Formats: sequence, C-alpha cells, structure tokens
Amino acid sequence: MKTKIFLNLAVKDLNRAISFFNELGFPTNPKFTNDKGACIVISESIFVMLLVKEFYQTFTKKQICDSTTTSEALMALSVETREQVDEMVEKAIRAGGTDYQQSQDYGWMYQRTFLDVDGHHWEVFFMDESQIPENM
Repeated sequence: MKTKIFLNLAVKDLNRAISFFNELGFPTNPKFTNDKGACIVISESIFVMLLVKEFYQTFTKKQICDSTTTSEALMALSVETREQVDEMVEKAIRAGGTDYQQSQDYGWMYQRTFLDVDGHHWEVFFMDESQIPENM
C-alpha cells in the first residue's frame, strides 16, 4: 500500500464543514463518514478527516485549539496552474471561507491563502520548479 496522509481537523459543525469542502470540488468518502466525522478526498493519497470536536478529543489528551484565533498548522495544497490557485480560493470564499492574506507572486511560485469555515489555515500554490532560483 502506498503511503497516504490523513489530516485530522476538529470542526464545530460537521455538515457545514463537509459542504464547504464539497463546494471546493473535494468529494466525501461515505465509507468513512458518519455523524462523528467525514472523510474528504483531496487526492488518491491525501484525505482530510473532519471530526466533531467531541470525537476529535477522544484521540488526544491535549486541549483542542480554537482555530479561529490560534494557528495549529498551515495546510498547503499544490495545483497545476496559477489560474487554479485563484479558482480554488474564490470557491472557498463563495463557500463561506475567508480570503486571509494578500497573494504572493515570486515569479516561480504563486500562492494565496484562505481560512475554511472553522478557521483552519489553507495555502494554495502553483510552483514552476524549473524556474526556482539557484540561490534560495
């Protein structure tokens, strides 16, 4: 089996969070979805597990942060074109997310940032590796 990543995120309103990611074009895997959590398919090897806070808490003894005021992690997704960066962020905004920071254009990489409906920080970027400067 190939290595896969399952990013687990605590959410306040599971149905709202599912709807948000579905509106970005990411489907839900019903096999791993119930009233406590949902599996969002980002790619064949990347999945986001949206877990209601009470269920998420069963996996950790640590306090769950308030992702609207505290940074827990920066999730970054690569896409194939600069246009797809803008398309995904615009979809996120229409679905209830927040355009979080000014876009960054480094010539070889273009990136934008949004917050999802629970305040989790997502960066979407396009990178042309053939254009990366030698002295980074």
